[in-house]
Amino acid sequence: MPFNERIEGLRAALAKLGAEAAVITSLPNVRYFCGFTGSNGALLVSGQSVTLFTDPRYTIQAGLEAAAQVVVAKGPLETAVEKKLGVYRRIAFENGRISFRSMVALQKAKGEWLALDDTCEKLRMVKSGAEQAAIRASVELNSAALEEAMRQFQVGMTETDLAAEIEYRMRRAGAEKAAFATIVAFGKRSALPHAHPGAAKISGRGLLLIDMGAFLNGYASDMTRMAHLGTVPAQTRKLFKAVHEAQLAAIDRVRAGVTTASVDAAARKVLEAHGYGKAFVHSTGHGLGLEIHELPRIGKKDKTRLEAGMAITIEPGAYLEGFGGVRIEDTVLVTTTGCEILTPTSKSLMVL
Repeated sequence: MPFNERIEGLRAALAKLGAEAAVITSLPNVRYFCGFTGSNGALLVSGQSVTLFTDPRYTIQAGLEAAAQVVVAKGPLETAVEKKLGVYRRIAFENGRISFRSMVALQKAKGEWLALDDTCEKLRMVKSGAEQAAIRASVELNSAALEEAMRQFQVGMTETDLAAEIEYRMRRAGAEKAAFATIVAFGKRSALPHAHPGAAKISGRGLLLIDMGAFLNGYASDMTRMAHLGTVPAQTRKLFKAVHEAQLAAIDRVRAGVTTASVDAAARKVLEAHGYGKAFVHSTGHGLGLEIHELPRIGKKDKTRLEAGMAITIEPGAYLEGFGGVRIEDTVLVTTTGCEILTPTSKSLMVL
């Protein structure tokens, strides 16, 4: 989607809010609306103009990237932005994104300040064809990195060793960086949904949970796969089967027009039937794109209706303290009749 179309979407939202201009300070939203990828930027959008504020480090880069007028500030960006706000009476701001310190500086402009809430994030939910292609490429790179990393797996390596190998393979394949700190959790630690890799050796017998994602050309991917070291006990097979069925049930529910809560409910119904309802302690998924976690949230109480072009994860899990946990996650693209599973990696339990 061209940047002018994105800006027109924001302007339409500002008109409904009754705002004459908006100050965009979150970097993912700055990038979305004008293309600037630097680490310091703010965007001022009005009915007549789009202005990017950045610092001297990005003078050349901003000129090359930004679909906006560029102001290079030699001091705090908020000071430069505030000086341009005097002509506006009603100004929108990202209340969920901006720091208190920045807001105090901006409010030296004496207009009426209106909260955007998650307006920008909602505009980003449906991905353009180019964004879908970027996410697809990121997903494919992510899967290839796991395949390469597992070829290097050796019994006795630590969780940290394997996480490092995975992220190395991502970067070798062209990723800008990991989309989040790679999760590798072995044995009983796999019951920690967001475990940090540690010095624990992957040896003996037990579940191995790997949750990983990459950024490629600014867009994120996300995947969780399960392995088991040694002979797989009956309890583990039962747990894996339940989560696998729950994930397939949630995927089967995905299509344009259904609520995200109903997708979450489909996964929970299966896990409850298997006796693991209380072991599912997080939401079923989330949107992703320029950030690893975006709207919509695929949770119990979220009533967002899915639309074709949304990119979301489906990742139910069940975690048993003292034993281990299982999570299976794919990135999927919502279509009018269902969804396309973008993740090519097999969901089968890998036996190492």
